[in-house]
Amino acid sequence: MASTPFPGSVAGLESFVLCGKIPAVGIARLIDHTLLKPDAQPAQVEQLCAQAVELGFASVCVNSGYVPLCRRQVEGSGVKVCSVIGFPLGAMLREVKAAEAAAAVNLGADELDMVMNIGWFKAGADEMVVSDIHRVLDSAQKRPLKVIIETCLLTDGEKERATRLVAESGAAFVKTSTGFSTGGATVEDVMLLARIAAGRIGVKASGGIRDYATALKMIEAGATRIGTSSGTAIVDEERNQGLKESRSQG
Repeated sequence: MASTPFPGSVAGLESFVLCGKIPAVGIARLIDHTLLKPDAQPAQVEQLCAQAVELGFASVCVNSGYVPLCRRQVEGSGVKVCSVIGFPLGAMLREVKAAEAAAAVNLGADELDMVMNIGWFKAGADEMVVSDIHRVLDSAQKRPLKVIIETCLLTDGEKERATRLVAESGAAFVKTSTGFSTGGATVEDVMLLARIAAGRIGVKASGGIRDYATALKMIEAGATRIGTSSGTAIVDEERNQGLKESRSQG
């Protein structure tokens, strides 16, 4: 089955409902090339940006302190700068998240990935959770916002509720995981999120996606964006597979 454009082009992003197929431009355009380790150094971030520009990743995803460096490194390349907000716990004051988001945008962030306040959510304080998201959305100044719900900490019912909440909040994506908790993305969770999202928002799978086969499974399950620190290896595997297929057909 051929891929089709994502309905409504979420918040102006180029996204796809892939139906089990990688778009013709290749998997790189679906990858947020990620470096969020606390000991990440400027030289490593520069390398991340160089790889993103060379391979054509959707974005580089970094902590907010590295937004200015990434902005300089990818300027004019078409690669977006994505900053995490309230990372990795999501439990700080709403005002702090909003301030971090505003600062990241002012310094050149094109997209934001915020962590939902999971404790509030699990306690049933949905109005406070939505207020938290709305404050970051206001600071985002119409830039796409992805909301991390940390699926490994939620029941299936909570995952459904969280996805509906994110879809109705005005955010652009629901995102599975920070990669810093007890688990990452699973095929089952991505399928669940995609079913509830129903084309209203994108689904970003992140956490534990380290090879092409796993990335492809996530896309087949409904992911429209992949967050990974293994982007270069995934693209290399895709290219090698393409070479093997062309040789077998020859």
